[in-house]
Amino acid sequence: MLGRSAGLLAGAVVVACMMLLGPSAPSGAPFARPLPVDAVKDVVPNRVMTWNICNPCETGNVDRAAEIATYAPQVIGMQEACVRDVERIRDYLERLYGLVYHVEYGTVLRNWGRCGGVPWSPGGYGQAILSAAPMTDRVNVEYPDGGSEDRGYMVVTTMVGGRSVRVFNTHLAERRQEAVRAEQTGVLAAAIARHDRAIVLGDFNAVPDAPELARIRALAEDTDPRCRPSHAGACEPTTDWHSKFDYVFLRGITPLGHRVEPTPYSDHHMLHTDVDPAW
Repeated sequence: MLGRSAGLLAGAVVVACMMLLGPSAPSGAPFARPLPVDAVKDVVPNRVMTWNICNPCETGNVDRAAEIATYAPQVIGMQEACVRDVERIRDYLERLYGLVYHVEYGTVLRNWGRCGGVPWSPGGYGQAILSAAPMTDRVNVEYPDGGSEDRGYMVVTTMVGGRSVRVFNTHLAERRQEAVRAEQTGVLAAAIARHDRAIVLGDFNAVPDAPELARIRALAEDTDPRCRPSHAGACEPTTDWHSKFDYVFLRGITPLGHRVEPTPYSDHHMLHTDVDPAW
């Protein structure tokens, strides 16, 4: 009887703890990290963000979720993203911070060493887009030449600032592969040119005055006014090695504000832009 009573008491304690924790503490997940006092309270409907989330790739996803929740963009384009990491980030955003996002993937390879899984079913790796609004008409394109690693772009239709728009997300070849990037931007520019309005997010692995960005700049405007090629030295860097590699380009849309947010959870900073809902 004593053993049974002790078991019942232990069970009651577990149930009480579960009731106190509530649905905001998912099984096996850490508690929500407190956000800064100036963090936004809900999704900002006209805000878009780009973030290369890898390196260090083993960073805790709950910390990545807290970084995103601080600024709560309507749309987030991620690069170097493993599917399982994005799923966990998305889960934490909802369970810990009450931010609900849809997701689409632009997987370009499956890599067991990079993304885990089992050897016969490795994890997907590439781009991902989170959007507070549903997404449709996803297209996923691998560049004919990825350089040292498969690379590509993805594009979806979703809502930004209350209006429907095509959103691109890309990751170009590594920094010393200029000729490969020039071919890739040609492919990407041809796709962007089909739309009167578009938002282009990504890690371009190129500084602002790099010749391979000329085709993109001919179609869309860098949201950082200090990063025009003529005075690129004034750009705010988006990487730990003091270079600007990450961009938000707008085609047919007016930017309202542009921020680079350093973070210890990647060697790339988060970059977000608010756009004029009136366009």
